[in-house]
Amino acid sequence: MSLEFTLCLITLVGLAGIGTPIAYSILLASFVYLLTAGQSIGLAGKVLMDGLYQSFILLAVPLFIVAANIMNAGTISDRLLRFCIGLVGRFKGGMGHVNVVASLIFSGMSGSAVADAAGIGKIIIEMMVKSGHYTRGYAAAITAASATIGPIIPPSIPMVLYALVSNTSIGYLFLGGIVPGLFMGVVLMGMNWWMSHIRKFGTEEPVPLSELPQLTVRAFPALLMPAILLYGIYGGVTTPTEAAAVAAFYALLLAAFFYRALKLRAFYDILVESARSSAAVGLVIGGALILNYIVASENIPNMMAGYLVDLDVSPLMFLLSVNLLILLLGCVLDATTIILVIIPLFLPACRELGIDLVHFGVVAVVNCMIGLITPPYGILLFVINAVTSIPLAEIIREVLPFLAVLLLALMTLILVPGIVLWLPRMFGYIG
Repeated sequence: MSLEFTLCLITLVGLAGIGTPIAYSILLASFVYLLTAGQSIGLAGKVLMDGLYQSFILLAVPLFIVAANIMNAGTISDRLLRFCIGLVGRFKGGMGHVNVVASLIFSGMSGSAVADAAGIGKIIIEMMVKSGHYTRGYAAAITAASATIGPIIPPSIPMVLYALVSNTSIGYLFLGGIVPGLFMGVVLMGMNWWMSHIRKFGTEEPVPLSELPQLTVRAFPALLMPAILLYGIYGGVTTPTEAAAVAAFYALLLAAFFYRALKLRAFYDILVESARSSAAVGLVIGGALILNYIVASENIPNMMAGYLVDLDVSPLMFLLSVNLLILLLGCVLDATTIILVIIPLFLPACRELGIDLVHFGVVAVVNCMIGLITPPYGILLFVINAVTSIPLAEIIREVLPFLAVLLLALMTLILVPGIVLWLPRMFGYIG
């Protein structure tokens, strides 16, 4: 490792350690490398523009963000929530089950864990606390845990970013996330059911079954969005980027014209907020493109791959070690940074060891999402604390059982690749 790259790493870690936003830390560290290596700063601009020009799929990110924000602003999320209450609210721990099922459905529209937690999650927390059957910490904890499912079931912004760095099919990645996402939902509902019995949580008044058809009809147009999205991609009708545009347009049609719940001023605010969120992600992507160029110039990924092969590390041991590292990094870094900066280092080793990149990508994204609720710096814990004012200590104490079952689910996905690869193989994936 050269002196220039060592200085780059020291700058990156130092800036991030004093609280500098990670995007600026990456950009400034990259500039330090270029200056000390005697290369032109203009090279950073060329690498950035080349990376963006060759990555048409990145357009899907702001479009999915717009779709999620429209879903939150209109009455679409309210209709989906009432449908979920009618479906599973009658069982023991009913509102907890509603929380998880709502995240499963809403994740098919947003692709963002933060959008899920800050939007429909806030509404469910208020309902759970108001019912008097749940503590506010428990309501916040299960909301944070269920929001991790958002980026696993398609559409998924982190999987779009992984496809960018790994050249993996975004369609197969989306398919690979469906069964793991459902599996995570099942284990969270199982833990909620067990906790509800142990702590003797009350049961909500069940919605009469006669009302379920009406609730389904009212929510049906919104429920169609994931089906339209998946059919567009896997039916060969649209590319993933075009499917993201369709999702945003369909959400706008539903909110503005079908449900008549979106005013012009609210739509303007949505576009402004979406632009800010997209710009924040875009800065990290831009910095990561430059840093990845530097890492490739230093030949670090291939050196790591060769070192691991020489050590004769088994694929399973490699997967377990990398996932442990991602889990630890997830406590202090956001998923975007891990996927764009850290994961590319291990991709050559995956290829050398014969590890399937779709399996590795889905497991890595699941791992990054678990990091969002891992104390003490889980981002989702802070998001829910910010939107509900529930003390962070209460949320952390209650989230630990859900974190435990999600870690067991992650271990299962690592040990049984077929859970991830079954659907992609059904649709012709050979890898």
